[in-house]
Amino acid sequence: METDVATLARQTYNILVVDDERTLRFTLKESLAEEGYRVETAADVAEALSLLEREEFHVALVDQKLPDESGIELLRKIKAKRPETQVIIMTAFGKFGNAVEAARAGCYDYVGKPFELDHIKVVVGNALKELRLSEEVSRLRAAERRRTGSTLIVGGSSAMMRVFEKIKKASESGSSTVLLQGETGVGKELLAREVHDLGRTSDGPFVEVNCSAFPENLLESELFGYDRGAFTDAKRTKKGLMEMANGGTLFLDEIGEMSLGLQAKLLRALEAKRFRRLGGTADIHVDTRILAATNRDLKSLVEQQKFREDLYYRLDVIRIVVPPLRERPEDVPALIDHFVAHYNRELGKSVKGATDEAMGLLMAYRWPGNVRELRNVVERAILLESEEWILPEHLPIEVVGMSGTGTQVLEARLHDEGGVTTLAQAERVAIEMALAHAGGNKTRAAEALGISRQTLRTKLKEYRIEGPGGHGG
Repeated sequence: METDVATLARQTYNILVVDDERTLRFTLKESLAEEGYRVETAADVAEALSLLEREEFHVALVDQKLPDESGIELLRKIKAKRPETQVIIMTAFGKFGNAVEAARAGCYDYVGKPFELDHIKVVVGNALKELRLSEEVSRLRAAERRRTGSTLIVGGSSAMMRVFEKIKKASESGSSTVLLQGETGVGKELLAREVHDLGRTSDGPFVEVNCSAFPENLLESELFGYDRGAFTDAKRTKKGLMEMANGGTLFLDEIGEMSLGLQAKLLRALEAKRFRRLGGTADIHVDTRILAATNRDLKSLVEQQKFREDLYYRLDVIRIVVPPLRERPEDVPALIDHFVAHYNRELGKSVKGATDEAMGLLMAYRWPGNVRELRNVVERAILLESEEWILPEHLPIEVVGMSGTGTQVLEARLHDEGGVTTLAQAERVAIEMALAHAGGNKTRAAEALGISRQTLRTKLKEYRIEGPGGHGG
């Protein structure tokens, strides 16, 4: 059975090796050529750029320290010439010290010297597989932009590439139900729309409902509709969302909040592809694709008898698990660029982005509120500040923490050009700090401040403060 590497190599991928050690260049060239790749080598940045002028390379293995310039500088120049080239940094310094800088410049991965040749082959093979997937993503996004003028998914990490691969397969699967799992704020609703837009139902309606936003009786009438006279206030017949989504997609967000009784009715409608409106006597047949999302562990709810096992397996045909932002910090720079561009257009601003120091803080933060929290942080910084760049002092206390930078930010917020701010402003900062230290726990924050929880709640409303993750109250 052929390996994935051999299969990739047969497609004649070009590899560039840049290192000032002649023996290493020769060894890598011979080893990778044996796999079927076409390999060129260069001893420094100037020679590498000369080769890049003559031909395109799919992967570049670049030493971090080169005679004329750094590997990071070459990485930037490669990306400027051919953004899709996968660049792997080789470093002899143990832990790679410029990870944030390299991530922002578009580095795919880095390997420490000395390394096993088999490991290099695996890393190169993975880079090429991701390149192929990225090219497919670009093709699909281009088609989507031609159709709607927009695209929904931002982020090029390996984790998000795997998510998009699942979305592509789900969109090609026809009418199979899809279950999206992930924490609040990761963007499950956007991914559901992507499944719809790329699938055969794209010409049909996309209808969504948040199952946690309605009590059981109202949610049932929202889903299935009702006939005139079904209850006292039913003055006219109303179509349900399942009927309105006929020929398209019905997205059930927070499906884990649906009552057991309504789950049984939903299961019957999914199995039979028909249902009756409340108070109705005639069956209504629909061809509606169901996508569901949850931030809860449905399997655990099944074990607790809080979710129907048969409905769980009916929904869990194709499962897409969306990783939280803290597990893919390399996506943070791209998301920030995306939100900066969006809010520049929306607010008429011209912010260039985040400074290196601010970016380091943003990438180090764990983002309990995920992409939604990041978007809110960027929006606030652009809306309230007037500088060309997002600076550390524009970020919330919970993001900067109480490091040296955090202390400087606190001082900047408590002083305005040398003058102490108002007591109310100082009180607000103290509350933000207490919430940050307490991880958003209002009881612990109130204890730290020496006030009651009710007093804290009143202050939160007065100052319109939201805790970490964007949850107020």
